[in-house]
Formats: sequence, C-alpha cells, structure tokens
Amino acid sequence: MPIALEEILETIRMTEVEHFDIRTVTMGISLLDCRSDDFKRLKTNIYDKIMRTAAEHVAIAQQVESNYGISIANKRISVTPLAIAADGFYKEDFIELAQTMDRAADELGIDYLGGFSALVQKGFTRGDHSLIQAIPEALSITNHICSSVNVASTKAGINMDAVGMMGEAIKQTAEKTADRLAIGCAKLVVFANVPEDNPFIAGAFHGVSEPDVVINVGISGPGVILRAIKEAPDDLDFASLGERIRRMAFKITRAGEFIGKEVAAKQNVPYGIVDISLAPTPLPGDSVADILKAMGLEDVGATGTTAALALLNDSVKRGGLMASSHVGGMSGAFIPVSEDEGMIKAAQNGHISLEKLEAMTSVCSVGLDMVAVPGKTPASVLAGMIADECAIGMTNNKTTAVRVIPVPGKDVGDMVDYGGLLGAAPIMPVSQLNNSLFINRGGRLPAPTKGINN
Repeated sequence: MPIALEEILETIRMTEVEHFDIRTVTMGISLLDCRSDDFKRLKTNIYDKIMRTAAEHVAIAQQVESNYGISIANKRISVTPLAIAADGFYKEDFIELAQTMDRAADELGIDYLGGFSALVQKGFTRGDHSLIQAIPEALSITNHICSSVNVASTKAGINMDAVGMMGEAIKQTAEKTADRLAIGCAKLVVFANVPEDNPFIAGAFHGVSEPDVVINVGISGPGVILRAIKEAPDDLDFASLGERIRRMAFKITRAGEFIGKEVAAKQNVPYGIVDISLAPTPLPGDSVADILKAMGLEDVGATGTTAALALLNDSVKRGGLMASSHVGGMSGAFIPVSEDEGMIKAAQNGHISLEKLEAMTSVCSVGLDMVAVPGKTPASVLAGMIADECAIGMTNNKTTAVRVIPVPGKDVGDMVDYGGLLGAAPIMPVSQLNNSLFINRGGRLPAPTKGINN
C-alpha cells in the first residue's frame, strides 16, 4: 500500500509536537561467509565485510532524515552472533574481535553494533563458552559493542548453567566499568525466546536465517500515543480507548516502514521488518509510564498497572499489524526504568518495585530493563532475576529479558546518571536472600508441555 504525501506531512507534525522519531535504522550483516580457521584471516574478513557493506549506511540515513524531516535517532549495525561466526576460538580471540568490530563502527560513524552474542538455550559450543567469558573485558574496552545471550526458550527450557554464568558476567562487567557507573551492563542483555530480527540495542543480532544484508527499523512514539489518550474523555470505555491507540500505532508504523524502505532502497539492500515497540526516552512527554497514568492511574505501580499495560501492548500490536505486512523484532511497549521519565519518578517515589516490574513483563515487550540495583548484589541474585524472567518467557511463549546494572559503591536511594537516551536510574532494592544452592544445581530446567506443539 503506497504511503500518501498527507501521511508524511502528518508524521512530520508528530515529530515536532510529540517527540516521534525513528529510534533506529539497523543494518543486519551476515558474517557466515567470513569464517576461517585462521584467526588473522577471520578478523580481516569481518572488518572488511562490515566496512564494505555499511560504507554508506550513516550517510544515506542522514539523507533520508533531511529529505523528509523525520529524525532517525540511531544508525546501527547488527551481525551474526559472534559465537557462531568465530566458533572454535578462545576468550582472548573474542576480545580482539570485539575491538576490531568497535574500530569498524567508529570509522563508519555507527552508534552501536550488536551481535557480540551467543545462543545457548540448550547448551554450549567452545565459541559460546569463550564469548561469554570475554564479555566483561570486551564491553569494558569498547564503545560501540553490545552483547546479548539467549539462555532459554519455550521449546528448550532454561539453561541454568548459562543463567549462572551470566549472573557472574554481569557482576564482572559492572566491576570492570565501575569507574563509569557500570556502563558496560547497559550494553548487555540476557534473553529468553530472543527474536532474530530485533533492531534495538542491546539485543540486536543478525539471525542465521536472515539474508546476507537487511535493513530493519525500530520506531518510537510514546508521545503520539500519550496525546491520543489525553484527548480522550474520562468516561471513554476501554474498547474505544484501545481503538484510539490502534489508530495512532497504525500511523507511526506506516511512517517507520516508509523510512526503512527508503534507507534500504538507496543502499540497494532488502528491507526486513519494522519493530513497533514503543521505546521511551528521558524527555518529558515521551514516556510509556505517562501513557499508563493518562489511562487513569495515579502512578505506575498502582493496582491496575499491569492491566493498563496489557491494553497498551495489545492495541499497539493490532495497529502495527494493520499497517505493515512485515512486523518483527519485539514489537510492543518497553518499560526501561532509566530511559523513561515517568518510570524514573515512580521508582524514586517508591511507587514501583522490581516485583511489580516483573509482573508487568508478563504482558509487555522484553522484561526487567535498565534496572539499577545495589553494587553489593551477589551474582547468584542477578542469576535469580534472570531465571525468573526466563520462566515467564518460557511459560508464556514470549520474549523476556534482563538488563540489570549492579552499580559498585551504590546502594538503595542513590541515583546514577548515564546521560542521553540511557537516562538516569535510582538504585532499587532487590531481595538479597540466599539462592545460591538453587542456582548452582545447574543443568537444564525442562521446557513446559506447551513447548511440544507439533
């Protein structure tokens, strides 16, 4: 369905008034043809392919921004999970590859490069083990590299050995970047049921079933949805409120798909999907939390919050699916604490807890996201947070994840400020009860019966 000029003009008005932007245009690049038994050859192949394939990515995205007056906040790259492309190599090799990819991203002007990743829901290869061991050092010495590890799925269950390893990796990453408020942990996410076409960082990677190169786009429109709800009368019923959200989601999805196709066409590469996730920012009026409040809640954390989020998430999906035949990624509503002004205030006021956030993740995109906890939190507790989110994702056949930041030297009530889109996070309390015996049992937590659906 062609997009009319009137739609483009309306979208430009949204960017001026309601903070609408294209959050990311992400180029996915396969590294499968870069593999080699010779490490120097592998490193050269990876660098050369990224530089060659993405040579015009940033310039063309900027040109499209200028042509249509719609901001593209980030220009990103995702690559084949490096544990696959470099399987057989060792920790030190993966650290060197991270530096090589970081240099390529820097020279290309890329904001972030995702794909320092492993898929270990059923077990490990040598490359998986080596990559996970390399994560803390790799994230501490690079600026653009982001890492993700999938440790569970509805069909495979939960790899509890991997869960324990990732608790340790998060803790070590925090310690290695302690001088920067544990910023390395903001670039590290642990998944269940990870999507292979996600354009958002830190979880973006280029799935092995994807084409050699593809353009995926992620949109950001909480302000647009917020305005639609604020203009609704207080006595509007939920079905009608959902219809308002669907109409707005349809419009912003159409805009996102249009921009993605333009960027892809100008680089002569395939267009993939639009991820219709509502991605908030710390800016006033660009908050998912404020949307929930506008529905009639005093604040996020009130009883009814999870129901309100379920309505929002479902309505966004319905509107987006009507607007595009190629919706992918995570596609829903994000609730990152530090990146959402309303969530920051709710956490500061004690209105939202980790337990309530966990409940909310059962009905929205992703999971415990950009949550800062005391630096003294042990690795086993971090692993327990991962296991709980994986259990929600595995049982409900949905994507869940944990991006948690144990900030060394900080405790409950302190604030950490990362600036930019990462925002600021209050240190939130988390149960410090000992769970190490449970985590250390290891093995694989079996998949639910619903995973057997053939």
